[in-house]
Amino acid sequence: MPTPINPTQLKQLIEASLFVLAKPMTIKALKETVLADFSVSRMKIKSAVEELQQEYQERGVQLVKVAGGYRFQTQEILSPFLQPLWQEKAPKYSRATMETLAVIAYRQPVTRGDIEQVRGVAISSHIIKSLADRHWIKVVGHKEVPGRPALYATTTEFLSYFGLNKLADLPELNDIESLQAMFEIAQKGPQDVDSSSQEQTKE
Repeated sequence: MPTPINPTQLKQLIEASLFVLAKPMTIKALKETVLADFSVSRMKIKSAVEELQQEYQERGVQLVKVAGGYRFQTQEILSPFLQPLWQEKAPKYSRATMETLAVIAYRQPVTRGDIEQVRGVAISSHIIKSLADRHWIKVVGHKEVPGRPALYATTTEFLSYFGLNKLADLPELNDIESLQAMFEIAQKGPQDVDSSSQEQTKE
């Protein structure tokens, strides 16, 4: 028989779960894991999450929705002051790498040939491998043409790293600063991650 849980306990458990987890967590995941033994609906979980969001609104750490789930992150305006806490810097990425990622993000699913056609230059296997190793892209199928080339698309890790809840949150493609913004985020490391996530980006 499910165990009852009061509103205060519910918020405490959600808060603790999101605090220790290094990636966004959905309402469904919360209900099926840490709250699996309790008698609580998804609606009540969502309501508790929204209350926590309000409570953290003016704090140095905020609770935000990103990559389809919720996570704690530092306020973006505090990022420059927090950088000295991490001795290792985020890896540097070439413009070719970021342009490749942008083509995949905006035109997915795409083949390597599609990317080369958009960029007008050949793409090295190293670029595709580096993006895949970062878990920013993945193979989602194969195009039904001779050779059946792999189709690439972005991942939830891509959304999480770049602070996006869904692909529709990408800047407008006609915004000439959109690629530059992505490039700067990748060069500096994510501006809005918690300490656990920051450790992951260094692996």
